[in-house]
Amino acid sequence: MTFTEFGLSEAVMQGIEAKGYKDATPIQAEAMPLVLQGRDVMGSAQTGTGKTAAFALPILTQLGSHGKFRALILEPTRELAQQVHESFVTYGKFTGLHSVLVHGGVAHGPQREAMAKGADIVIATPGRLLDFMEDGTIKVGDVRHLVLDEVDRMLDMGFLPDVGRIIRSCPKDRQTLFFSATLPPELETLTKWILTDPVSVEIGRRQSAAETVAHALYPVARDQKMDLLFAILQKEEYHSVIIFTQTKVAADIVGSRLMKIIPGKIGVIHGDRNQNERTEALAGFKSGKYEVLVATDIAARGLDIAGVTHVVNYDVPQHPEDYVHRIGRTGRALQTGDAFTIYTAEELDAVRKIERYIGAKVKRTKLEGFPYLYTALFNEDSLKAGGVGKGVRTMKGTSYGWRK
Repeated sequence: MTFTEFGLSEAVMQGIEAKGYKDATPIQAEAMPLVLQGRDVMGSAQTGTGKTAAFALPILTQLGSHGKFRALILEPTRELAQQVHESFVTYGKFTGLHSVLVHGGVAHGPQREAMAKGADIVIATPGRLLDFMEDGTIKVGDVRHLVLDEVDRMLDMGFLPDVGRIIRSCPKDRQTLFFSATLPPELETLTKWILTDPVSVEIGRRQSAAETVAHALYPVARDQKMDLLFAILQKEEYHSVIIFTQTKVAADIVGSRLMKIIPGKIGVIHGDRNQNERTEALAGFKSGKYEVLVATDIAARGLDIAGVTHVVNYDVPQHPEDYVHRIGRTGRALQTGDAFTIYTAEELDAVRKIERYIGAKVKRTKLEGFPYLYTALFNEDSLKAGGVGKGVRTMKGTSYGWRK
């Protein structure tokens, strides 16, 4: 379907046309008519499929002209809140509607000033929003559209009590939308008291990895984990790569080691970095200043970063659904991508949980020419020697200094 078929407002259509968009994605085609009808919706689709526009465009159309604060979008991270805010600003460029971004890690003053000037839409993380609700900066009594975006991640991060307080403060007579890459069964209890007669829109299998991503597992002895990471990066012809670690400490260690080899080309992002550092790292990676972004799962959900050619899981994610989210950072917008997961014997159980979750066996691969130490993982029947990515590449010698 083209966007002209949905009955979006003329001003919203101007914003869409300015972006050069013509055809709706499947999640947009299924969800937007329901949102425009005022229905409560539970929307699920793989990452990179246009979920933000699926709720932003109808909400902008329904709001019409500038007035009271009537639309609230909750996001689990500052980065997602910033990204969704930018989408609302872009799509609503010709509507006269005002969107305000509210999140922690920065001074309260500018956000209070923005609210005082008048907001139709607030995109917020739960903590800072509650601060503003308590001091009277934000009143949610006129909210008519409530969106919980990446709702499963929000609950994983422990936001359920905060989200509950926010929802109970909003009018019961409202439209409520859930959008996420996955809608796990654990959310069913939550939906019963938040949503009214909801319609479920599910595009693609919830637990499947994106079809545009070629992914493989690389077993290695624990002491060689860092060396194998360097070898893969040296051998693979990447343009931009995200390396995921399980902890903030590991992200700092990997980042600092890489910075010594290719200074000025590495960005690091995790929850203990201040907001300026997080913003700079993400902006630098998006602009191409940084070739490599080392991150915790703060960058795994929803962030729209174009042109990521590779994802490397330096640590196996403990939650299987996070594997799908992580590797979904590449292979976006119908482009292809590669995702490699380095794992040790201690992480084998987590690997098996991932394979059960996605319903498929992931190929085990040894990097050709790498001087492996023995690990019992090499006894797995599915292990094959080969190169990285989709084809086998030959490397002369076994010196794994950084690529020139």
